[in-house]
Amino acid sequence: MDRAQKEKVVEELGQIFESSGVVVVSRYEGMTVAEMQDLRSRMREAGGSVRVAKNKLAKIALEGKPADSISQYLTGMTVLAYSEDPVAAAKVIDGYAKDNSKLEILGGAMGETALDPAGVKTVAQMPSREELISSIVGCIGAPASNIAGAIGAPASNIASILSTIEEKGEAA
Repeated sequence: MDRAQKEKVVEELGQIFESSGVVVVSRYEGMTVAEMQDLRSRMREAGGSVRVAKNKLAKIALEGKPADSISQYLTGMTVLAYSEDPVAAAKVIDGYAKDNSKLEILGGAMGETALDPAGVKTVAQMPSREELISSIVGCIGAPASNIAGAIGAPASNIASILSTIEEKGEAA
């Protein structure tokens, strides 16, 4: 790899570290090519990516970036998993590490916040952006569906409600 290629890799890694919601560093020693391809496809489905890069180039790219705390994890055979969604990459890596003992989570970063392996697992348990949006939409839509149900109720239900109110008025 010549100097120009190294500079390009450092620039690409720098953009990854700046723009990603979460970056997880893992050791992948002993994984087969098929296992790595499986990890990449799972990450792609979740909206993230996996990148293997030279540790020295990654450390250079980390200088001055919010995630520079993860440089301590860049030793040995490491792989970077990252996603724009602050939860997606952590979920996929955590799930994959449970299925494959050859993948060991070393740590990561969520913006400027450093994550140890337990922190990555905690982030992985959080709901994703899509899950949060769907629960918010469900909360907003619930009152409207109740009103629509009352309006669409058969006239007999409305008549019985009115007669009950009339009886209470006469009794008082």
